Amino acid sequence: MVQLEEATTSFHGGPEDEEEPTPLWKLILVAAIAAGVQFGWALQLSLLTPYVQLLGIPHTWSAYIWLCGPVSGMLVQPIVGYYSDRCTSKFGRRRPYIIGGACFVACAVVLIGFAADIGYAAGDNLSKELKPRAITVFVVGFWILDVANNMLQGPCRAMLADLCKDDKARMRSCNVFFSFFMAVGNILGYAAGSYKNLYKIFSFSKTDACDVYCANLKSCFIIAIIFLMTMVAVATSLVAEKPITVDEIEDDSSKGGIPFFGEIFGAFKDLSRPMLLLLLVTCLNWIAWDPFLLFDTDWMGKEVYGGTPNEGKAYDRGVREGSLGLMLNSAVLGLTSLVVEFTIHGVGGVKILWGVVNFILTFGFAMMMVVTEVASNQRKYGPDGEPLTPSAGIRATALFIFAILGIPLSVTYSIPFALASIFSADSKAGQGLSLGVLNISICIPQILVSVTSGPIDEAFGGGNLPMFAVGMVCALVSGILAMVLIPKPEDNAIDLTLTPVRQY
Repeated sequence: MVQLEEATTSFHGGPEDEEEPTPLWKLILVAAIAAGVQFGWALQLSLLTPYVQLLGIPHTWSAYIWLCGPVSGMLVQPIVGYYSDRCTSKFGRRRPYIIGGACFVACAVVLIGFAADIGYAAGDNLSKELKPRAITVFVVGFWILDVANNMLQGPCRAMLADLCKDDKARMRSCNVFFSFFMAVGNILGYAAGSYKNLYKIFSFSKTDACDVYCANLKSCFIIAIIFLMTMVAVATSLVAEKPITVDEIEDDSSKGGIPFFGEIFGAFKDLSRPMLLLLLVTCLNWIAWDPFLLFDTDWMGKEVYGGTPNEGKAYDRGVREGSLGLMLNSAVLGLTSLVVEFTIHGVGGVKILWGVVNFILTFGFAMMMVVTEVASNQRKYGPDGEPLTPSAGIRATALFIFAILGIPLSVTYSIPFALASIFSADSKAGQGLSLGVLNISICIPQILVSVTSGPIDEAFGGGNLPMFAVGMVCALVSGILAMVLIPKPEDNAIDLTLTPVRQY
């Protein structure tokens, strides 16, 4: 006990902290914020790509809307993380940013959910497919939402680290809680997105400018903000932070220039060969994942159900079915994330597991192409020319693909961050900034996919299959490189049960 007390220091390595360990229930409350954040992410992933097409944005241009995520992730997360480390507010370091992020989310949700109504009030013509004013409001709200979510994520995880101090056992517990609540948020978000009568809870949501699909989306986001604000209010009011003083903040004046960018440039300059290889494999891995994460529900609506946005009901039915698939994906992700560490030892190491799950991702893309072809060949039409619901076999296979891809996704959300912590243990930039550099290797592929997916799809006749083919090749290559190039870390270097989080 004496040794433990002597080893317990402040977050910045200051004098002994003689306070009692943070109660477990407080750690759970902070981790529960992840459910509120992920609820919103799930709605974005499942509903917003189809929604922008309903506002009149062509499929080939819809991917550009998603540029906000990686752009804001490259800037907002590192900057907020850096300055929250140095925040001397009496309210605490992290809580001001968490509350501020939640307030911005609320503003963004209003703009997104009511974009069609605001656009109509501003002069949009409902008889025309393109609604420019609604699109403008939506895009502004979407960018604010991504910035706000990035503003929430980093401080929330950092607050957990602060509360755990140097207690690795408690940190492992927090990671499990965070993973669990992330899965809960995903499941709730996708379940809400797949329920077609949710708008009836809010009778005002359906208007002349906002049809049933739009009203459902509006209702989903209203519930999301109530849920998130409740989680944030409970956690920030019941879990106090110990304010820091100016003297505790590391002096960065010796680096010259702007301290934050000095830290980032220093992190890039000091990258080791293992870290560079990790960035390469991570980059390829995310080029593989992004086509699925951006266009999964759109694939269900178009290729599986044969529908067209703004034409008939087949597309909407497919999108709702895709939301159900994402809910299954999240359930598998949550369960798998709890056994990642045990699986590592079972298959013979981190690099082997990362390679194997990428082969599963490759198989998933191949199966999506097969399902698309079979669904097209078997498609039948009703008297009104509307595509009929696909056969039970096609639907079951599509949902199985969604579910099984939860396995590689749980590894993608955990192992790269664990390896980054291992490889950058001696980095002068510190763990936080090193993980920020890793996040950049995730953001760049997202920008690349967002910019190129539209032209690639259009060049090959439209639809989602061209980018799925790109994803399949990149998944295969990244799996091979993970097994061949990534150095084998020490087994006891770090706990590999890390929190899977949506990274931007």
